[in-house]
Formats: sequence, C-alpha cells, structure tokens
Amino acid sequence: MTASVFSNRHLTDLPEAARIEWAPAGVPSPRLLLFNEALGDDLSVPAIWRRGEAAAAVWSGNSLPDSCCPAALAYAGHQFGQPVPQLGDGRALLLGQLPGPDGQLRDLQLKGSGRTPFSRMGDGRAALGPVLREYVVSEAMHALGIPTTRALAATSSGETIARAAGPEPGAVLTRVARSHLRFGTFEYFAHRGDVGALRQLADTAIAWHFPALANRPDPERYPALLEALIEQTSRLITDWLRVGFIHGVMNTDNMSVSGETLDYGPCAFMDAFDPGCVLSSVDQGGRYAFDQQGRIGHWNLTRLAECLLPLFGADTETAIDRAEALLARYPDAFQTHYRAMLAAKLGLAADEPDITTADADLGERLLALMAQAGSDYTNTFRQLAEAAPDDPAQETSMAALLGAGADGRAWLQDYAARLAGRDGQAPAVSEHRRQALMRRTNPVVIPRNHRVEAALTAAEAGDLEPVQRLLDVLQTPYRASPAAGPFTQPPAPFEQVLATFCGT
Repeated sequence: MTASVFSNRHLTDLPEAARIEWAPAGVPSPRLLLFNEALGDDLSVPAIWRRGEAAAAVWSGNSLPDSCCPAALAYAGHQFGQPVPQLGDGRALLLGQLPGPDGQLRDLQLKGSGRTPFSRMGDGRAALGPVLREYVVSEAMHALGIPTTRALAATSSGETIARAAGPEPGAVLTRVARSHLRFGTFEYFAHRGDVGALRQLADTAIAWHFPALANRPDPERYPALLEALIEQTSRLITDWLRVGFIHGVMNTDNMSVSGETLDYGPCAFMDAFDPGCVLSSVDQGGRYAFDQQGRIGHWNLTRLAECLLPLFGADTETAIDRAEALLARYPDAFQTHYRAMLAAKLGLAADEPDITTADADLGERLLALMAQAGSDYTNTFRQLAEAAPDDPAQETSMAALLGAGADGRAWLQDYAARLAGRDGQAPAVSEHRRQALMRRTNPVVIPRNHRVEAALTAAEAGDLEPVQRLLDVLQTPYRASPAAGPFTQPPAPFEQVLATFCGT
C-alpha cells in the first residue's frame, strides 16, 4: 500500500480566522492500543501507520507525515442554554483529510494532543477512560447504522494526567469525521459580526455536505441550507431515540453540520425505559434528558438560524420571517420521523406514508406500559420480535417484562389485532415481514453503561481484553449469538451506572 497523502481543505476552504495552525505537544512514551482495521482500509491507511512504534508516533502526534498541516479550529456555542462567544479546540488538532471509500474527504483529528491557543485553563490532554469510551461508543453507533464520527486509533501517552477524581493514565484518540464544522462554528463568526466569514463558512458547508444546493442563487441557497439541516437533525435525533441513546451534552458546539453524532462525553444508553432519563453528571436540570432531545434539536437549530439571518437577504424582517417559517416545519418533520421509527420498532411500517395514527398510538401505549414497569428498552422490543403477540409463550415473556397486569395483555391483544388487519384501519402484516423489520430496527446488543464502565476499569488497570471483546460483539448489534448473550443482560442493582462524566 502506498503512503497516504493528506489533503488540507481546512486551510483553503475555511475562513482564515476559523483555525490556528498549531503543532501537537508530543507525549513521552506513546503506545498504540487499538487500531480500527476496517476504517483503516476505508481510508487506505498504509501498513506502517497501523502497528508498531511508527504508528504510535503518528497517532500520538509525535511524528506527523509531512503532508499534515495540523490546526485547532475555532468555534463558540450555547452551553446549557448560555452563550459562550469563544470555545474552540482546546485539546484537539485537525491533521488533515484522507479520502473515504466514496471518494469524499474525511477529517482526521487528534484528541488529547496537548494545549492549543483555545485551551483556556485546560491541560489539552485526554484520559484513557474517555478516549476508550468514545472509541467504543462511536464504533457501536456506526454499527447500529447511526451517523457518527468514527474512531481510527487509541494511543496511550505514557504519562499521568490530573483529573478531579485523581491521577489517570493519558491517551490520544484519532477521530474521523465528514467534517468538524459545528453549529458553534457559525456562532463564532456571528458573535463577531463577520458576515463575510459567515458567507464563506456557509458556502463551504454546502460544498462539503450539501453540494446539490451549490447552484442555488444567492441568497436562496442559505435558507435551503437551513432547511436541509432541519431535516438532517430531526432524522439523527430520531435515530438516537430508536436505540435509547442519550447524548448528555447537546450544546450547540456539539452539534455537527455534517449530521454526525459528535462528542461522546457523558453519553449513555438507557436500560430501564424512563422517558425523562438523565445520566449525564453535568446535566443537573435534565435539559438534555432522553425525551428532551428532539426539543433541544429545534432550539439548537434556532440558534443556528440566527447566525444565518444576515445571509438571507438585506431586509431583516423578511429574513426573520423566512427563518421562522422554516423552523416551524421542524416539529412536524421530527414527529413524522419519530412516528415512522416507532412503527418500525413494532414491525408495522417501513414507509412514512403508510403510518397511521393508530399505529403511533399503539407504540405510545407500549412505551407508557414500559415506563410504568421499568421494562428494559432494548430487550422488550427485541423480545417482541421473537414470537407472534398471540403466542402463549410470548404472553409469558412479555408479562415478565411489562408486568402481569391486564393492561399488558390487552395491549398484546390489540397488537395482534392490528397485525391481522382486524382493526379495519390498516392492512394485515405478515409475521415474516414483521419480524424481519423488527430485527433490523431493534438491536440485540447495545453498549450498556455497566459493560462499558467495567471494560474501561479493566483497561485502566492494563487489561484491554474486555474492551476488545465488547468491540467485537458491538460490530454486529442486530444479530443474536452466543457471544452476544452476556452483553444483553441489564445491570444487576450493584452494577447500575447512576451517572456518566465528561472526562475533561
């Protein structure tokens, strides 16, 4: 394999003030812990960068290829609803880009490579636990079919770093993304009133991620960009809800213009269904609870729309009216995707036009029963896929998950009637079609919090085998197998994770 040459579109396409060229600080004793071979193949990463000392030197930042032009990116953001005019990559450096299998460029970024001009009071480093958490969870999200940044490599730094809980081993993550443009990147220039930079940034976002809009006339392409982001964001968050994912810190600086799930700090996956579930230690008020994520997506898009207003035309009132009209579409767009997702989880419809109000209501009734019983979110839907709802064995299994009350039995009867077409509102659904749709919509295995924490604890003690075993199982999350069995079990009371942390 020939050596890869990095592109550096961040230097040519972005406003000059959007980045500061900066070199990694270097680490004392790098060692490659994990390398994502499949992703390496997609990016045509040469063998010398995949193993051994040379690979550790590259993915720690100690010895970069000559074609790399590392830079820290500038951005702002609303953090828990409060505007922060300047944030930026305080512990990350964008190395450059490599082409993916579709020919489109992918950013490669080091996280934990040392202080940058945006570090503020931080040390610019990353601890091993958070690095491995992002590696595991981002790769799990990819396998689940959810747009996400990826993890290419995890490298130990050979140093100990200070954190609130005490000293921790240091590490560096190599993250891959379609881009690292954030909603907060636009906010950075909006705070500075730099309309020229906003226009260049918007045109770059269109060129990189929405090229079909590039030929729209000015100013029509900018409302079109907002419209595309509204649709993209509503789909992404619906996908999170499908698998019980809670981002935990949906600040605008953690929202990606590329539509990828970005930043896996205090993220979590729900075990027992609770619509108001909050596990993020930094989300004291529940702003980013499981059932608030759709609403926050709308709020974040509104902040982005405010940044784009100067590009909508010279008349401010007309621009505001246009933005408000577009944003008003979000609730319906989100609800449409949500209803389709819930129907698919029940095996009722794969196409949005076929979804009925009764189907959505049937799904909501099940969620209410699950919330009342504290049913496991993943296992309940997966169990439903294993046998027909009027099968006596299914009634027994669901009684164990939902409780043995009359409401659960009534729901199963109504579900069976809907599948048989006896409700008169929708055609019958064959058992084969129902099970096939449910099995590709509802995973068998997710990165359960207690399993992730146990694997990270072992890694911090020097044992990477639990992390590797978890990664192996998560590569095929929709397939039942003996190896997956232990990873499908909800936590015992003493294993429950009550809070997740940022790690910064």
